Amino acid sequence: MAALSTIFAGIAAGAAAAGAGYAISAGQSGAAMQKKAMKQQQEAQSAASAAARSQQRRSQQAMAAANRQEPAVADIMGRAAAEMGGGPSSTMLTGPMGVNPQDLQLGRTSLLGG
Repeated sequence: MAALSTIFAGIAAGAAAAGAGYAISAGQSGAAMQKKAMKQQQEAQSAASAAARSQQRRSQQAMAAANRQEPAVADIMGRAAAEMGGGPSSTMLTGPMGVNPQDLQLGRTSLLGG
């Protein structure tokens, strides 16, 4: 009977050792799987963040394109004419009278030519 209980004790000790070995192996395997899952999650989060930044840039470009406005040339010319009081010959540089025709005549003596 003593021999039988010694055998059972040996079997129990062996089973305990095997169970402990399995637990250690499973724990290491679980840690490796957890590390792999964490790395995959970080990669996915990084990719999602890059996609969000790209989408934000596209959205900003689309908004900028939608907000572009053409200059109101007719309105600008109308205001300039109203301020200067002249017609089409009036510019902001020459005033309402335009350029004096006497200033444009050629053939007079000047320092630059004959």
